[in-house]
Formats: sequence, C-alpha cells, structure tokens
Amino acid sequence: MPDTASPCVSCGACCAAFRVDFHPVELEGGAFAWETGVPAAMTVPVTASLVRMAGTDAPEPRCLALEGEIGVAVACGIYGARPSPCREFDTVHDACARARKRHGLPPL
Repeated sequence: MPDTASPCVSCGACCAAFRVDFHPVELEGGAFAWETGVPAAMTVPVTASLVRMAGTDAPEPRCLALEGEIGVAVACGIYGARPSPCREFDTVHDACARARKRHGLPPL
C-alpha cells in the first residue's frame, strides 16, 4: 500500500486510464516477479512476450486490481506485486495529468 501522504491513495485515475502491458516474467512464479508476482488470473495474454492487466484495455479502462472510488479513496489489491509499469508511473509526468483530467480531477 502506498504511503497515506501520497495523492495516489485518493486518486487511482492512472489505474483507469491506460493499458498496462508487461513481460510474463513478472507473473507469479516468474523470474523477476516482485514479492509473489502478478496473479496470472488478473491478466490477459497479448503475445508470447507480453501480458496485460485485465480491464485496462476496455473502452472505459479500469484495472481489475483497483479497489475503491476514483478521486475519493483507492487501493491496489496487488500493490506489493504490481507490475513494472505501475511501479514506474510518476505523478509528475504528464500522463498523470491526462489520467486525472479524464476523470474530472485537477492536475497535481
């Protein structure tokens, strides 16, 4: 779980705005999995070398691991095992501002 001082715990817009693709080695049991790795049941295969978080490729994307209400209070159900794109997402990047705008939230 992120630090409660982080704006991410009340946002979640990035988890409902972008596709989240990553290499299968980050899945449970994979060579480079964080902690336990991303549960395979929460992903969909894209290619032999790419999987995607379920729900992130929908017309109105929302990661299957996202819990709570965007802009109010959210949590990642697999925070310790989240994939690298989620670990690398930065709130100072313009992608954060785009995601927040998509959900009617002001930039940070």
